[in-house]
Amino acid sequence: MNLTMSIRVSVNGVMQANGANNDKLDPGFIRGGWSRGKPDQQAAEYIASTWERADAFLLGQRTCGLFEGYWGGQADNSNPFAGVTNPRPKYVVSQTLSEPIWENTTDISENISGGVKNLKAHPGGELVVVGSGVLARWLLEKELVDKLDLIVFPVIVGDGVRLFPQQGKDFGLDLVETRAFPTGILAHTYRLTGRPDYA
Repeated sequence: MNLTMSIRVSVNGVMQANGANNDKLDPGFIRGGWSRGKPDQQAAEYIASTWERADAFLLGQRTCGLFEGYWGGQADNSNPFAGVTNPRPKYVVSQTLSEPIWENTTDISENISGGVKNLKAHPGGELVVVGSGVLARWLLEKELVDKLDLIVFPVIVGDGVRLFPQQGKDFGLDLVETRAFPTGILAHTYRLTGRPDYA
């Protein structure tokens, strides 16, 4: 399977709490919810399509807990997000989660790099990471990402955790597709191509 990260970010790369603040996960962070009210219908359909492409999801523990508490409790699978996350396989990277209770969820707690590589070795399909900032940065550092979907919202958030670390590895990118939506949201799909060339 190809591993794709589908991440919502501000123009300056903040990904933290795009939907809303969570006091347990984001103590003292007051700028959450910066993507709320922004997606037009076309952008919302596009975001849903990035989830619908997934044959399986790879999530960090905190993101899995949030999704389970929200989407996992919805019996109506007509919602595009609940409809794809509930029935499809979910793999959660965790050091402490021993008994996942969300249906179709498997814990990866030992040899995480090997576990992810084993998932990627399955023929065909797409393994999609949504949210999960710590995991996303780790996957990049370990060079396990094949494709990057950046959904860029027209806002600068002056505080918060960013997708890309201040220091880290360099990656070349090939632009596969780009789309612009009426409210100013931009969707860029990149394929990672290894180290960039420098003059």
